[in-house]
Amino acid sequence: MIRLLVLSLVGLSLYCPAALAQSAPPGKLVLWHTPPSMTGSDWVWGPGGEQRAPAPPFSFVKENLGGTNPKVDVRDAHGARWTVKFGSEVHTEVFAARLLYAVGYAAEPVYYVGEGSISGVTGLRRAKPFIAKDGRFRNARFKLRDDSLQYADEYKWSWVDNPFVGSHEFNGLRILMMLLSNWDAKDGRDEAGSNTAVFRQHVARSPIYLYAVTDWGASLGSWGGFFKRDRWNAAAYELQTRQFVQGVKNGNIVWGYSGKHDGDITAGITLEDARWLLAYLSGITTGELRAGLIASGATPAYADKFSRAIQNRIGQLQQIATANQ
Repeated sequence: MIRLLVLSLVGLSLYCPAALAQSAPPGKLVLWHTPPSMTGSDWVWGPGGEQRAPAPPFSFVKENLGGTNPKVDVRDAHGARWTVKFGSEVHTEVFAARLLYAVGYAAEPVYYVGEGSISGVTGLRRAKPFIAKDGRFRNARFKLRDDSLQYADEYKWSWVDNPFVGSHEFNGLRILMMLLSNWDAKDGRDEAGSNTAVFRQHVARSPIYLYAVTDWGASLGSWGGFFKRDRWNAAAYELQTRQFVQGVKNGNIVWGYSGKHDGDITAGITLEDARWLLAYLSGITTGELRAGLIASGATPAYADKFSRAIQNRIGQLQQIATANQ
């Protein structure tokens, strides 16, 4: 039987301040579920699978001016709608979706497309440098716009105010933020745009609400302040790996991570939280990580460097969890 971390409004006070009960969705709330048995194909295609991958030719719908990165909306040969992102975050988001899927957290179907062509492109502004006059593009992230999984924008959550605070599943998500060096931890408190969201999934009479981190673009580089942080930089990620786990103090793990809301990301994560997550992380092989990275657009050399560093960080968690039993 598939296990879900599910809450109803009846039990909400066990996990969060009473104030959240007024803003939380009515019904079934899900942060995590028992992950699937991953195959090599799952690491390549991610949560959407091969059958839902973007199918050319692509036709232009409009330029999407949301967020900070250049994007356009397109339709593919099957009529599916996609948001196509360009720029420095395309690789990280695709890989993060595969890792999240592998350990049981919500992830949208996203794919890396190395090159292609979009017909009917017109009136571009921010995306103009990334799409040639004949519609050709390179290095893009395609995110499926799925009618069965919609943003419930009326609900917000933060790292300190959500229905799952204090659970292994929530603390596991915080560990993953640090594992991937995702320094852009904006949440519902930030006017500049939250990277946390609630999805409404229509699968039955009553909708299911999925809590998720939706933007992993600022990952796999250096964490830190404005002039230090980076993304998709294997050398920088590898260099900071030695700082990932700092030790244990009063039963809580001490982390090297810094970034947006870093105190809320790092505080109060116990050895038991790490052991819970390791039950799902420890079985991931270097080869699987490498397959997911190459499917995200990494060169073989880059994939090797990233996968070794990720395994090193998982090893640090294993070592500290074992040493402090």
